[in-house]
Amino acid sequence: MSETDTTETTRSALALYATRLSEARWVVIAAIVSILFVAAFSTVSWLYVAISLVGVVTAAAAVPRRSRMRRRREARAHAMLGPLERLSAERLAAAVPDPLILFDQTGRIVHVNQPAQAAFGSTSPGVDVQLRFRSPEMQELVRALLSGNDRPAGVDYAERLPVERHYRVSASSVGAGSGLYVLVFKDQSELRRVDRMRADFIANASHELRTPLASISGFIETLRGPARDDPGARDRFLEIMNNQTARMARLIDDLLSLSRLEMKSFVNPEERVDICLLVGGVIDSLNQLAKDAGVEIVRAIPSEPIEVPGSRDELIQVFENLLENACKYGQSGGRVEIAVERSDNDPKSGVDVTVRDFGPGIPDEHIPRVTERFYRVDVEESRTQKGTGLGLAIVKHILSRHNARLTIRSKVGEGAAFTVHLPGP
Repeated sequence: MSETDTTETTRSALALYATRLSEARWVVIAAIVSILFVAAFSTVSWLYVAISLVGVVTAAAAVPRRSRMRRRREARAHAMLGPLERLSAERLAAAVPDPLILFDQTGRIVHVNQPAQAAFGSTSPGVDVQLRFRSPEMQELVRALLSGNDRPAGVDYAERLPVERHYRVSASSVGAGSGLYVLVFKDQSELRRVDRMRADFIANASHELRTPLASISGFIETLRGPARDDPGARDRFLEIMNNQTARMARLIDDLLSLSRLEMKSFVNPEERVDICLLVGGVIDSLNQLAKDAGVEIVRAIPSEPIEVPGSRDELIQVFENLLENACKYGQSGGRVEIAVERSDNDPKSGVDVTVRDFGPGIPDEHIPRVTERFYRVDVEESRTQKGTGLGLAIVKHILSRHNARLTIRSKVGEGAAFTVHLPGP
């Protein structure tokens, strides 16, 4: 060892002894005072007193204060850990937005994060995880983990109460040798709903297009065969084929409109529209349709303008759909009323536009579903009236884009009222 290293070691040792003496200073002072006090009132040689004092100081410098040193060692060890190593499993579980459950080698739940408590209220630490989740797929998943299969695995699981929710459950061990296992529940309910809605939509659209196509195909075969030389039948069949192609064109137009609306579910309209003038224009455009159906349109529209934020073309489409439906399906009542009024007397409040017919009305069980795509209260009546089953779905999507809403009130035999609630400026 070089002289420089020896000097450095000596300095370090002296610094350590000085630190220990500083830490134990009050003990050393008390010991020195006690020794001097005893020496002053006894015949003990001062040589022994000096030796005792040196021993106390040496012992204080040599023996560390365990609690403080332990704390310092722990602090240094903690400082040497990385950010992830300093995080506790509980804090990590709390940061996961999905339901998460930790359980040990006995199958007992150790920790449940807040989303899991909200999703599975009866789950708490100490409960056997296999008793809480009794479905066969969950039982097999937990058994596989506890038997030593540490490879990540997943199953589909459905929770029926309080509402039906579908989860994709991922399971794995928490590190090597920890004796802990984790279940993470990824909510798939919305994806399942969208998939089911997409499948229903495709099936309904295919059915709606298949019917007129089959009709056209049949008439073409008839015109090629038995009706080849029958001018009367040919004209009649061509008229029906024209109606069917028009129906398919309307359906495709509505499908495209719905697709465009769904591309951007919310829009912040910068245009300001005079709703009174707009509704009046819609009534004028549909007067001939109302006359053909034998329906009188009664309007109650203020003379002064009422402006609302919105897209003029889309709002026209809303009220054309509502007024056209009222004329077609409520024609037995002979009258359709349309009223525009403020939600209250405040000029800055919203606006309510109500379209009311006096036809057969809508049974209560159908009201929540009439805005669904292709949903019809009476299928045959809808097709007779050349409806596509998409009108009210388009209305709902347009109103959602405008932060507006639609309410429906109806009583069987007394007609139906559709009210559009538009927000104020």
